[in-house]
Amino acid sequence: MSEPKVAQKAPYVKDEKPGKYAWCACGHSKNQPYCDGSHSKMNTGITPIIVELTEAKKVAWCGCKQSKTKPYCDGTHKHLP
Repeated sequence: MSEPKVAQKAPYVKDEKPGKYAWCACGHSKNQPYCDGSHSKMNTGITPIIVELTEAKKVAWCGCKQSKTKPYCDGTHKHLP
């Protein structure tokens, strides 16, 4: 398995509706923070994390792909080089 690519050193803060979301864990999606299948095309060995939201809410999706609370931002990006 390869290491994920840092998509950005900040969270993607989105107002989300109830439903299922596929968070990009590999960092290569062109549709960040959501998976676009790049992990399969690039054979990264990293698969997306599927999240089901039961209510509308503001979500801080991890952009650096290094969070300890994936797929959510925990501030890890502040400590990256």
